[in-house]
Amino acid sequence: MEMKENKSRDQFRTRMGFIVACVGSAVGMGNIWMFPYRAGKYGGAAFLIPYFIFVILLGFSGVIGEMAFGRVMKTGPTGAFDRAMAMRGKRGGRLIGLIPVLGSLGIAIGYSVVVGWFLKYLFAAVSGSLGQVEDMGAYFSALSGNFGSVGWHLLGLALTFLIMLCGVSGGIEKMNKLMMPLFFVFFLILLFRVATLPGAAEGYRYLFIPRWELLGNVQTWVYALGQAFFSLSLAGSGTIVYGSYLKDDVDVVSCARNVAFFDTCAALLAGMVVIPAVFAFGLDVAAGPPLMFITLPAVFNQMPAGRLFSVIFFVAVLFAAVTSLMNLFETPIEALQDQLGLSRKAAVAVVAFCAAAVGIFIESADAVSVWMDAVSIYVIPLGALLAAIMFFWQCPKGFAREQVQKGREKKLGVWFEPVTRYLFVGLTFGVYVLGILFGGIG
Repeated sequence: MEMKENKSRDQFRTRMGFIVACVGSAVGMGNIWMFPYRAGKYGGAAFLIPYFIFVILLGFSGVIGEMAFGRVMKTGPTGAFDRAMAMRGKRGGRLIGLIPVLGSLGIAIGYSVVVGWFLKYLFAAVSGSLGQVEDMGAYFSALSGNFGSVGWHLLGLALTFLIMLCGVSGGIEKMNKLMMPLFFVFFLILLFRVATLPGAAEGYRYLFIPRWELLGNVQTWVYALGQAFFSLSLAGSGTIVYGSYLKDDVDVVSCARNVAFFDTCAALLAGMVVIPAVFAFGLDVAAGPPLMFITLPAVFNQMPAGRLFSVIFFVAVLFAAVTSLMNLFETPIEALQDQLGLSRKAAVAVVAFCAAAVGIFIESADAVSVWMDAVSIYVIPLGALLAAIMFFWQCPKGFAREQVQKGREKKLGVWFEPVTRYLFVGLTFGVYVLGILFGGIG
């Protein structure tokens, strides 16, 4: 079954543009403020074994599935779910498809608050005022209080939506092609600088010396699964939307392989920068916002030429955050365009208003943390699970294989159906249940 293509629908101009945009979506805060901490805590190099296993399994099932699902349906989750249901004469797909759309919007609203924090820290690093801060914890507390970063928050939203007004090929694709290579270049610069710090070797040992006994710890496998799942942007939303802008002659299996590879490289690179730097100055390894906004700025303040490297760091993480934020906001924007017939400008304006109106009330670190946890635990994995059921189970037998095979010379092996229909759906259900039991594993 071929879907009628909307000739006015924007597309990625190149295969590389699509891959880089998907890498931009995947590379985010989880790579920088969570992966290093978890890898060190749950076994060092031993943690990488389950992590790599799950990245491969999820990349070659869920990621290729969401890419191919969006491409064949030529629409985001609301339209894709509706058409999948219609294949078996059923209705209600649009309503079900709202779940991943709202999940994407919810995460984007919280994420935009963090982008505002990055902008503030970047400005402070450039001006030199960050280097004069004596109590970094108090500095961050003032910024992350109620209505503590309204101006920076709105500036972050404005910059993101200005890019998105330019469309998929003219905005999202172009900016990802600029920001993602620079992200890797900047982190490589930081990597070489950190390697020269006295005491950095202890950080490398903490991160990479395997503690094999932790492979027997259930939490090691649970958090490796969660880290891989959320890092690959599996949500039944953004990857489907990006896939809907993809040309039919592109091999999605190859694309998924590249996304998984570069996302993993980003996580390892971040770990090799963050952990040794923290160890070099005898500070405690932390995760989440405290690592990014308290510990690392304190590290830069003690480092020779710290002001320069602080600027490089916050530019890099800002690029990672904005490329992820564009993907998250594109899902509700596409839904408004496709389902309600709004123009690009009108859809961007509606989403921008919603993001600002809600976001300013969750600017405190505690509020945004609760908000993000709720969405990532209860909505995001549910969206991914529903998308998997729609594509691998609801669509007719052989349909998913046919769509993934499109644009690919080598035939898919017999592994495809068992891995996608059973293993991936099972793992995604596991992420949903384990997230609730553990209070979040992403």
